[in-house]
Order: sequence, then structure tokens, then C-alpha cells
Amino acid sequence: MRKARLDSGRTVTLTIGLCEDDDELRGVIRSAIERDGHEVRATAAGADALRMFTDSPPDVLILDIGLPDADGRDVCMALRANGVTCPVLFLTARATVPDRVSGFHSGGDDYLAKPFALAELLVRVAALAKRSPADPAAQNDLGVTLDPTAHALRHGERRVALTPTEFRLMAALVARRDEVMRRAALVATAWPDGAIVHDNTLDAYMARIRRKLREVRAEVTVETVRGVGYVLR
Repeated sequence: MRKARLDSGRTVTLTIGLCEDDDELRGVIRSAIERDGHEVRATAAGADALRMFTDSPPDVLILDIGLPDADGRDVCMALRANGVTCPVLFLTARATVPDRVSGFHSGGDDYLAKPFALAELLVRVAALAKRSPADPAAQNDLGVTLDPTAHALRHGERRVALTPTEFRLMAALVARRDEVMRRAALVATAWPDGAIVHDNTLDAYMARIRRKLREVRAEVTVETVRGVGYVLR
């Protein structure tokens, strides 16, 4: 969280989350941010990032997509499902348009391709912090959690595996619980940009998610809003 909120034009000390598995690059980024006057909380794995930043979100999170234990986009979606709203800047060696689009659909706010200039990284972090001040994480009171490293849905001691597409759909619904999500938004979140997804395909995935929620005896389910989309309640 911010240590101080000062008048415009004066220095604001931020807490920056950093999840990057390359030890050398992580050290370089950390040093640059600290020289800029900010605190860094760093990790090298998606599972650690989920634990570190769910209960205590940073002001901005720098998140590598190619993590050893998970796709950074899935980690971002799991954080969003846990109520974490801080801006997320993705780092990645994959810079095609579909990759960038999938990052934004996963809940990211900005995208920086490797290799990059440290000066640009610092400017982007500052812009994200100014644009969207981090709020404390909203409590996920649904009783279900998502594990991006195992692609699994958990409820208490019960666990069921999800396919990557099921995971992305479930994460989107949890992040916007009690809010009707339109079919087009769900398709954009769960499938690659430009994919042709028929209505019955999305319906079939939602039926599978309902089954898996029943398997773990969750107290929520996915409801159909005819002609519009779906909502998790």
C-alpha cells in the first residue's frame, strides 16, 4: 500500500509487487524501482504471488507471463477473482497482438514486451499508480477459490480440476460475482482473439462448470440470463 499520499508534484512512495522468475532480471528491476524511491515485494513463482498479494495488494503489480509454475495471465485472473484490484503490468517475450489482447482480457492493465528499457518500465508503473490507486482486496466470500498452478477449483477440502478454458471462465465469473456477464465478454476472456465460438459451445462449458461446482459442494452456481449471458450467485 502507499506509505504516503502527498500533494501533486511531490514524491509518493509506492509498494510495487514483482513476480519474475529470472533471478538476474528480477534483481535489475528491483534495484531500479528501489532507486526510484519505492518499496518492492518480489517473488519468482505464481503460487507465491497469489499468496503474497491477495491479502496485501501492492499499488502496482509487475507480473511475468512465462512463470515456471503457472501462466501469469491465470495468476492475474485468480487475483481478480480474490478481489484484488491493483493495476497489473504484464512482462512477456510474447508480443503478438493476440498475446496482448489475451493479457488485457485476463485483467491486465498494461503490457511490456521483453527486452525493454528500465526507464520505460518505471514510467509505465508510475502512470498505472496515478491512474488507478490500489484498494484493499475485497473479501471473496463465495467459499470457492481458484488455483492457477493446478488449474483447480477448491471449496474447503474439496478440489476439482479445471481445463484452461473452464478456469478462465470461472475466474471471470468469480471476479464479477452477482454481475451478469454477457456472452461476448465471456468468449473474449476464455478463447483466443478471433476464435469462432458457437453459442452451444459456451453453454456446454457452463454446464460443465455447474457440474464441477456441485462436485465440490459449493454454495454458489452459474445461472443463465436468457438472451444476455451468465451470472455467478
